Amino acid sequence: MKVSKVVTRRRMLWTLLGLAVLFGSLVVRLAYVQLSQGEKLSDKVEDSLRRNIPFTAKRGEILDREGIPLAYNISTPTVYAVPVQVKEKQKTAQQLAPLLGMTEEKLMSLLTKKSMSVKLQPGGRKITMELAASIRDLQLPGIVVAEDSKRYYPYGDLAAHILGFTGIDNQGITGVENIYDNLLKGIAGNISYLSDAGGRLMPGSSEKYSAPQDGLNLQLTIDKQIQSIMERELDQAMVKYQAQGAWAIAMNPKNGEILAMASRPGYEPGLYKEYDPQIYNRNLPIWMTYEPGSTFKIITLAAALQEGKVDLQNDHFYDPGFIEVAGAKLRCWKKGGHGSQTFLQVVENSCNPGFVTLGQRLGKETLFKYIRDFGFGSKTGIDLNGESNGILFKLSQVGPVELSTTAFGQGVSVTPIQQIAAVSAAINGGNLYKPHVTKSWVNPETGETVSEVKPELVRQVISEETSKKVRAALESVVAKGTGRPAFIDGYRVGGKTGTAQKVINGRYSPTEHIVSFIGFAPADDPQIVVYTAVDNPKGIQFGGVVAAPIVQNILEDSLHYMKVPERGDQLPKTYKYGETPIVTVPDLTGATVQDIYEDLNMNFNLARSGSGNTVINQAPKAGARVEQGSTIRIYMGASSE
Repeated sequence: MKVSKVVTRRRMLWTLLGLAVLFGSLVVRLAYVQLSQGEKLSDKVEDSLRRNIPFTAKRGEILDREGIPLAYNISTPTVYAVPVQVKEKQKTAQQLAPLLGMTEEKLMSLLTKKSMSVKLQPGGRKITMELAASIRDLQLPGIVVAEDSKRYYPYGDLAAHILGFTGIDNQGITGVENIYDNLLKGIAGNISYLSDAGGRLMPGSSEKYSAPQDGLNLQLTIDKQIQSIMERELDQAMVKYQAQGAWAIAMNPKNGEILAMASRPGYEPGLYKEYDPQIYNRNLPIWMTYEPGSTFKIITLAAALQEGKVDLQNDHFYDPGFIEVAGAKLRCWKKGGHGSQTFLQVVENSCNPGFVTLGQRLGKETLFKYIRDFGFGSKTGIDLNGESNGILFKLSQVGPVELSTTAFGQGVSVTPIQQIAAVSAAINGGNLYKPHVTKSWVNPETGETVSEVKPELVRQVISEETSKKVRAALESVVAKGTGRPAFIDGYRVGGKTGTAQKVINGRYSPTEHIVSFIGFAPADDPQIVVYTAVDNPKGIQFGGVVAAPIVQNILEDSLHYMKVPERGDQLPKTYKYGETPIVTVPDLTGATVQDIYEDLNMNFNLARSGSGNTVINQAPKAGARVEQGSTIRIYMGASSE
């Protein structure tokens, strides 16, 4: 069939129209892509071609409460290679091998990798500044020396379990280094460049530097000086008693700030690989759980006073050395008992049968309510990892014997941090605070405080009036009772001893104990409370003998450091047989020898220097506190009259 010219023209017209529409659509699409999507697509292309060499941010420093750095960074650059830019790989490997302490074969394997950039490790990782300068001087194509750093702990093992440590990539592994890793590590920067498919630098392009954002500085509540005092005492105790372990905490009882915390055995964060992981993974003051012994009696005492179950001065108790409960004979630590005594003396003497009686007066529901209100049986929430809960009896499991043993600190399992938080509440007016080691976050450039941790009140457990009675009773323990080894002349000190059998394989060990002491000062207005425990000391295993002197030394040195003034209104110490009393040196200047011998009553020995019959000077000076029987040197001369 022959097609007419009209049909042919019509077909050509439709074809031209179709082509015109198609062409117009392409023009519109190209215009849309170019005008609307051009920048976006260009960015995508650039992103696909851009390569980055990372620059780590400077990790924030960790400071003590006075701003002293406990952990900071030292510059240790790292060597990178961009393999496609290394022109003479063999020669480059030969030049770098002796500098980095690596074989040429190892370097060649890195320089020929199908990667955009590689670290020349291990030898090129965190090198010295001098070595970095030597490598830069070589001006090797494709070799980049990037800024890097490593963590440095200037005081060795000081506060190690609090600080923790970082890994090879400056990532926090333990302690506050781990807990606050995101805030400390900052945001990394980089050098970026455009490359072709083979990784070569694009002609006409240039490198871009994005500065890292440094991490924040972390200021702790820890005081370096108090921490040093504490660790000195623990080190001496470990040597003196050949103990399996020791730990201590110092806290401000008024707000929950941890002033010091230490574990033994310890470790150096910068050398953590040289230690057993159990040492650095176990922060004993928050991880260790054990029966507290008599330090727990403070809780029973506080509960009994709050509930009006005892009058310490007027209520009496007779202790034959044991008390029978449901067919079980619960013994006092003193064979034969303490006989007739007031309940204040029950506290002073740490008399187990007396505290069993207080527990019975309270009843299990009331006693265990106070125990839980004081924070036992649950974590305190301190900002450190590895905290334990401790273990309490379920109320349904508490019978007469369990009630009685709990009242004097046996059969329950607690942590040291629970102990010090609870006792702080008992002596600070009744307020339980959440313990914490973080004080504030500080901008490293401006020094301005970014955020500050405020004291967190958990609850009020007892009244201010009851707390005052607890403080007075515990001061009497140190002046007249089992806590006398913690007595500090010139300071009012309160405290309580603890001696607990260790539980080994489900049985009480007859030979191994954890001995402890918790003390605070000044007793009428506590500024610091210190808890110390020693695990299985060799020799005499009593908290008053082993742990109380440790707390005494920590408290005395800390109080002087804190500039807490000495006072003369403390309870006088009761001296036992064999103990030497502390007495005040009188003012002897102007007196005659005859006057002196009449007044001294043989409390001192005299050593005379010079001639004459009148004292013109003396050493020690008047008002000094010395042991009775000490020698006073008097300097004689003529009377000024």
